[in-house]
Amino acid sequence: MALDTDLNEPAGSSDVPFDSALSERYLVYAMSTITARSLPDVRDGLKPVHRRLLWAMRLLRLDPAQGYKKCARVVGDVIGKYHPHGDQSVYDAMVRLAQTFSLRYPLVDGQGNFGNIDGDNAAAYRYTEARLTQVAIDLMDGLDENATDFRPTYNGEEEEPELFPGMFPNLLANGAAGIAVGMATSIPPHNAAELLDAAVALIDNPQANVLDYVKGPDFPTGGIVADSSLAIAEAYNTGRGSFRVRARIEKVIEKGGGWHLVVSEIPYGVQKGKLIEGIAELINEKKLPILGDVRDESAEDIRVVIEPRSRTVNAEDLIHSLYRMSDLEVRVPLNLNVLDKNRTPRVMSLRDALAAWVEHQFVVLRRKSEHRLAKIADRLELVGGYIIAFLNLDRVIEIIRTEDEPKPVMIAEFQLTDRQAEAILNMRLRSLRKLEEMELRREKEGLEKEQAELELLLSSDARQRTRMKRDLGKIRDRYGPETLLGKRRTSIEEAAPAREIPLEAMIEREPITVILSQRGWIRAMKGHVEELGGDALKFKEGDGPFLAFHAQTTDKLLLAADNGRFYTLGADKLPGGRGFGEPVRLMIDLEGERQIVTLLPANAAAKLLVAATDGRGFIVKSEDVIAETRKGKQVVTPRPGAHLKLVKPIAADDDAVAAIGDNRKLLVFPLSEVAEMARGQGVQLQRYRDGGLSDVRTFRMVDGLSWAMGGDSGRTRSETDLTPWRAARGAAGRMPPTGFPRDNKF
Repeated sequence: MALDTDLNEPAGSSDVPFDSALSERYLVYAMSTITARSLPDVRDGLKPVHRRLLWAMRLLRLDPAQGYKKCARVVGDVIGKYHPHGDQSVYDAMVRLAQTFSLRYPLVDGQGNFGNIDGDNAAAYRYTEARLTQVAIDLMDGLDENATDFRPTYNGEEEEPELFPGMFPNLLANGAAGIAVGMATSIPPHNAAELLDAAVALIDNPQANVLDYVKGPDFPTGGIVADSSLAIAEAYNTGRGSFRVRARIEKVIEKGGGWHLVVSEIPYGVQKGKLIEGIAELINEKKLPILGDVRDESAEDIRVVIEPRSRTVNAEDLIHSLYRMSDLEVRVPLNLNVLDKNRTPRVMSLRDALAAWVEHQFVVLRRKSEHRLAKIADRLELVGGYIIAFLNLDRVIEIIRTEDEPKPVMIAEFQLTDRQAEAILNMRLRSLRKLEEMELRREKEGLEKEQAELELLLSSDARQRTRMKRDLGKIRDRYGPETLLGKRRTSIEEAAPAREIPLEAMIEREPITVILSQRGWIRAMKGHVEELGGDALKFKEGDGPFLAFHAQTTDKLLLAADNGRFYTLGADKLPGGRGFGEPVRLMIDLEGERQIVTLLPANAAAKLLVAATDGRGFIVKSEDVIAETRKGKQVVTPRPGAHLKLVKPIAADDDAVAAIGDNRKLLVFPLSEVAEMARGQGVQLQRYRDGGLSDVRTFRMVDGLSWAMGGDSGRTRSETDLTPWRAARGAAGRMPPTGFPRDNKF
């Protein structure tokens, strides 16, 4: 049997370019993510998941005055009726609404473990309970008065509000954060009383400067905003920027003259546990030598104690170093990207966002007034019918008793509406007392008076502005600076960026004696040890002394390998003098087959003379060979078959070079003939027919050359007339003076 359908073109397929099909579908997904998931609405500051959570809790009657209910019940209602997404993501959103360290004005009052500022997670939703806070009630105030539109839920069975009408400025008071497709939002929290003051100013003058009222962010965790007023204004005027937020640190003087630092407030969004881990890492890795210890003494309030290495440490240096190297100072971003009243994403300035919220409040005010007018009209219609019934009570009773269909008779005789007649027929006998008639007349008068006021309100912009300022004033009283919740927590204190403290300033300057063995084991003994013989030095079997010199803990040490690569060691990070020390190869990335040429303090000389076995060399500045990483820095690039032989410090007044080869030929020439370079092979210092360079040194020509005599006499011999050995750089040289050491070493 033949198939009617071509196998190459399945039913329902369309022939369109792949790129256009992909872009169309991705655009639909992107817009859904932007408008229905990630960006908050400028009018209520909420994303759909938060709105649905609060709406479900409202329907469960979880008011502040009522008892708590399990979070599992709330999450079940949300994902079953309004938000068909994962239960964990909905619960995570609910947990954040209850965390006092995440939201400046929490919308959910949680009971149980809702996580903590250390970064620990909340308990499962079957263990925790919740109810709404007064802030959430204020945010939803007006939902029963047609203040906003409702829409069907995803399955069409129920309705949910498109946004909340309340007079609490939630977007800026609680902030928001979200990542959409191609855009993101990040809004820090602010002080509600300041926002409401700015809103009142905008009502009177739409061009008012809101920064006269809003000083800066107000984080739930406190802290200090260290930016200048100009930087803060720039961020608020453009809707983009960041705020430099610092922990609140106090220096506490101890008995006996010691001191320590106490951190009582940490920057917003920083987990206390990770903060302390980061500071402890600075201690363990010796990145901040002036830091001694850190411990957490927090209970309900934050209290992190930081101790210096010693009482002589400068407290300001330690604080500035902590600001630079830990999360005690962070940047909190501002990206005021929100959905406007047309559901269009855009970046607003602070004034634009506040103005949009104020505009929404006027819409809510008019809608609530119109809704109330409709309710009053309905009630007045019924009250008018009741009063007619009381005025003609006997006739009404007679009609009801004698007529089979009393309703049309009553409508015809008393000119009643259908609703009025139905209401009269449904009246109870107890309502026929005289007192009821008097109450109806008072109710009618009150309703007519309220109706007239509302009609005046709707017809006058000035009256609406006055009413709005009065209503905002009531909300401000609830969240004013004199209240516990409304009091500003973050202070605005302009401060310069934390300065970088030189490493030398962080390290206590102490004398040490550095010892390097032949096999590359290094250690540092305290003090400048003069006698290193006997049992003062012990080495592993088969090992022995190679180099020993005096230094300070603040020194940087230069280690040169025979491949021409230089490495840098911190003298303060060397292992102690007890035992055999540690292999230096654990501290730097030195290849196993490479030999160590020398080790010396970087500050011992401003310049160094480096020379390879083939007699080539050059002068290099000490600062140019300092390496910043474990991999070191390639300084000398020896020719094939050669390797770095010598690294010698050059004294400030040296003016000559003496070189001697394995062939026992000595050459003396001016230091000025040697090139100064940062990297390379250098120039030919001495030429050899066979063998290579044995030793080289710099000296003052007027002083001549001196060398130690053999044996234990300790005497030295000097040769001041070096004319026979003087020649141009690169010459072969001639045999040294009588008595020169046989090992060809200076």
